[in-house]
Amino acid sequence: MAHLSRDALVANLKRFVAYPSQQSDLHERDPAVKGFIKDCAAPLLDAMNAIYRYDSMGNLIMEAGPAGTGHAIMFVGYAMTHPAAAMTDPFSPALVSTPRGEALRGRGVAEQKTALAALFGAVGEALARNELQGRLIVALTTAGETGRHDAVDSVMKEIEEKPNCAVICIGTDNRIGVSNKGRIDFDVIVGGKTSHSSTPWHGVNAITGAQRVLRTLETFDLGVPDHPALGRVTLTPTAIESSPKATHTVPDKVRITFDRRLMPGEDPEAAFAAIAARLSLEKPWSLSFERGPVMYPNELSLEGPFFARLRAAFNDAGLGEPKTFPCNFALDAGYFSRRGIEAVMMGPGEIDQFHSSEEQVLISDLVAMAKVYYQLIRHCAGPAR
Repeated sequence: MAHLSRDALVANLKRFVAYPSQQSDLHERDPAVKGFIKDCAAPLLDAMNAIYRYDSMGNLIMEAGPAGTGHAIMFVGYAMTHPAAAMTDPFSPALVSTPRGEALRGRGVAEQKTALAALFGAVGEALARNELQGRLIVALTTAGETGRHDAVDSVMKEIEEKPNCAVICIGTDNRIGVSNKGRIDFDVIVGGKTSHSSTPWHGVNAITGAQRVLRTLETFDLGVPDHPALGRVTLTPTAIESSPKATHTVPDKVRITFDRRLMPGEDPEAAFAAIAARLSLEKPWSLSFERGPVMYPNELSLEGPFFARLRAAFNDAGLGEPKTFPCNFALDAGYFSRRGIEAVMMGPGEIDQFHSSEEQVLISDLVAMAKVYYQLIRHCAGPAR
């Protein structure tokens, strides 16, 4: 199992970390993100003799194995990482010793890039053994930090066969993320009237109106019961901006961005509409709303066929019974479940290190998850069992 060896997996991970692909204002269009896919990751697939193509967003799509068998699994990887921020030497991959064993340090190892290295190892092994009897689909998307489903939606419009199940390759401490809340972002725009700040009575200060909105929403009853695993829904202000940006001026506009988390079964549009219908602001202010990106919630049945295959993959990889947990963050699993495709989030990397100034991943976790991915390919698209 050369592709699943420690040395091969670590080499791939070092290669990924050393190629910066940070989130920027260009989001999925960033040349560094697209370059990571084409110049860093794709040559590894070339070495495996894999056949792949790119869609209009620059996402890489690989499909292997016979189509039309009714057995297809899809893995989704991510090229974009959180910005380096305060992390020192973020793109100089280094092996370090920790109390729990050997680890590799670098930006993205806790979140996207270690899972991608494990995936490439599993795919390489599956292709080398030439034992696919179902469809294996791999998407390496330009997303990872954008908080929307645009990239995976672009991929799904171009794949030849709908998968039965999907794995979102992201750090989950090698546990299976079987559920997660979704999210809808929206802006509340408070309107006022400008004036010179020396005569504020001639204006209507939009900041004062925004204060009233925030106080109202602090005690806003969202009317959604708690989920037994995911807890309660939340409504959180995440950004605020006033305009015009001018000295000594009463602002006539304040834009507040909110993050409304969604429970499995909730409709994002209905959740947004309920808030917009109930929130008001008396004159002289005005109030308007703009809907932003959506990520859908997910919940996997532990009695369903996909979880049975996941359990078998962990067992065959020598890891025993898998650990499951509800995720606080959202990614693309909900996109698939909304379309009737069972999905989980699963990969090496510690969630507590996401976006931190210190990221490292245990090499043992990288090797273990590569084996799980490989065994899952065998159970979902490999020889009949």
